[in-house]
Amino acid sequence: MICVIQAHPYMSRSRTNRMLVDALKDLPNLDLRPLYDLYPDFDIDVAVEQRALEQARLIVWLHPLFWYSVPALLKHWIDKVLAYGWAYGEGGTALHGKHCLWVPTAGGDAQSYVPGGMHGHPFSSYVAPMEQTARFCGMHWETPFVVHDANSGDVSMIARHAAALVDRLSPWQQRPSAVSTEASS
Repeated sequence: MICVIQAHPYMSRSRTNRMLVDALKDLPNLDLRPLYDLYPDFDIDVAVEQRALEQARLIVWLHPLFWYSVPALLKHWIDKVLAYGWAYGEGGTALHGKHCLWVPTAGGDAQSYVPGGMHGHPFSSYVAPMEQTARFCGMHWETPFVVHDANSGDVSMIARHAAALVDRLSPWQQRPSAVSTEASS
């Protein structure tokens, strides 16, 4: 099972996130959790979210990059759902051994994420908080699937990314022994 935690506060205005979600939503063995649809008042049902994660082998965090981080509701979700005693700390082993794939979409092109570029740092500089969150909860960190040019990329480029994401998830829809964990160390 794959659990996709999708967080875009303006999904109706998004081309890239919408195309990625459209490519994923009908895949078998995938639980798509659109946080802004489920919890527009930010009142997260922690027990429901934890049950969804418990059933997954792969947890995907899919969202636009907002100020080098996650949208507000995803941050709130992390704070509430990844609780002490459940996801980490004493007795907090619910996510141990699961895999985590981060799928951020960034408005800037890859060249804007270089020293001297618009954002001043390589994109890898912004990965650490998400990676450490996953690792702190005992998850195996998968190499992120970053989509650049989310604001200005043409539809065919976005469609290629959507197809590549489906391909990236396809091994996780097979039996557990078919999934390689080499890239997750």
